[in-house]
Amino acid sequence: MNGITKNRLRKWAILFIVWGWLLLFGSVMGYVEKSMAYSFLLEDIMNILQIVLPVIAIAFTIYFLIQQRKDKRGKRLRISLISLWIALVVSMVIVNLIQQNVLHEINFELQHPLFMVLTAFAITTTALILRYRLMIIGGVLFGLCALTSSYLKLPEQLLVESLAWLIAFIIPGHLLYARNKKNNQPNERNTVQ
Repeated sequence: MNGITKNRLRKWAILFIVWGWLLLFGSVMGYVEKSMAYSFLLEDIMNILQIVLPVIAIAFTIYFLIQQRKDKRGKRLRISLISLWIALVVSMVIVNLIQQNVLHEINFELQHPLFMVLTAFAITTTALILRYRLMIIGGVLFGLCALTSSYLKLPEQLLVESLAWLIAFIIPGHLLYARNKKNNQPNERNTVQ
């Protein structure tokens, strides 16, 4: 990884953390909804969080990207990553349209592994663009989790997806963020007393 990309990559770690935790939380909530009995209060809380948390994550991402616009050197990188993730969302919509046209219904047990494969591709491509080896491994493991989930029912698929988000986004994001904080702390030996 060259120095310029390494420094820029550390800035992106916070997005990996935010979106990783959001998507892990969403997968776990989906599992809870489909396989457990819970109170009306918990249902109300989960319904509110399913709206509020994505709005917060989207707002934070927009703020982050606006802040990154000040760095003119990272324009190609930023455009590449934004385009990649927009293409992922468009691809997911197209998968749903194809599934509806062919099967005349949306089969969620089929849709979920397909979405996971598309996401694995996006994660791996993001990692290749950023040259972040740990996330490349995470993207490949995400793809293997997609294959594994295709053998399971939907609630268990959501648990496998939770594990995949942990492996592919959360752990690499936290490690990168911690390395960034460590590198940005002042050296105590060099301070003047």
